[in-house]
Amino acid sequence: VTVVEEAGQDRLAALIAATIGWLLIGTAWAQAEKVSDRDQQFLKQAAHAGTAEVKLGAMAKEQAASPEVQEFGQRMLTDHTKANEALMALAQAKDISVPAEMDEQHQETAERLSKMQGSQFDREFMRHMVKDHEKAVQLFSMASQESQDAEIKAFATKTLPTLQEHLQLARQLAQQLKAS
Repeated sequence: VTVVEEAGQDRLAALIAATIGWLLIGTAWAQAEKVSDRDQQFLKQAAHAGTAEVKLGAMAKEQAASPEVQEFGQRMLTDHTKANEALMALAQAKDISVPAEMDEQHQETAERLSKMQGSQFDREFMRHMVKDHEKAVQLFSMASQESQDAEIKAFATKTLPTLQEHLQLARQLAQQLKAS
C-alpha cells in the first residue's frame, strides 16, 4: 500500500510541477507579448491622424477650387485609408483599442474647413496638410527607430516614405497657392 501511495504522491508532485512550469511559461509569454505604453500611444495617435486625413481628403475633393488640391485630397483619401486598414489590423492583432474617429483638434480643423470654399479652402487645407504631415513624419520616424515591438516598428517604417512624399507634395502645393 505504501508503494501505491508513494506513486500517487509522485504523480501529484509531477502534476503540480508541470502546472507551475506552464504557468511560468505562460506568464513570461504574456509579458513578452505586452506592447509598451509608448507603442500603444503611437498607434492611437496614428489612428487619430489617419482618420483625419481621410475625412479632410474627402472634403478637399468636394470643396477645393484647384484640380491639384482635389487630386491631393484624393491621394490622402486613398493612401490613408490603406494605412488605416493596416493600422487597425495591427492594433487588433495586438489586442489594442485604437480610436476610429478624429481627435478634438482635427475635428475643429474639419469644422473650420467645412465653412470654406474655393481658393480660401485650398490655401487653408494645404497649410494644414503641411503642418499635419510634419507631425506625422516626426511621429512615424520616431516609431520606426524606437518602437520596441517589431511589427509596430515595421508598420511605421513601411508607412514613413508615403508620409514623407505627402509632406513634400503638400509643401509644393502650398508654395504654388501662395504664389498665385
